[in-house]
Amino acid sequence: MDEFHSLVGAAIEEIPEPFASALDEVAVVVEEHGPPDMAPLYGLYQGVPLIHGRQPSGSPPPQISIYRRPLIDVCHTREELVEQVRITVLHELGHHLGLDEDRLDELGYA
Repeated sequence: MDEFHSLVGAAIEEIPEPFASALDEVAVVVEEHGPPDMAPLYGLYQGVPLIHGRQPSGSPPPQISIYRRPLIDVCHTREELVEQVRITVLHELGHHLGLDEDRLDELGYA
């Protein structure tokens, strides 16, 4: 688990400005699996995207969850895992910035 946390941290450190600053108020957490009532996910953004303004008063802060087990299960090499973690972090950051699935796919982050 520590090594996986390090992979997520490294992916976050590679994000250039001004995009990295968008993570200043987003919790990034590693969890073993996604919600049981959803299809298997690599990650999930929960919150109000920046393009929609401030978080409503009393709502939890935005959060990006990265799901360890689905990523490990799909990747066959460490290099694949590093790349997929990077893509997943960028994908969820994209949602925080207000990008939809189609735009993320165009950018190669789907």
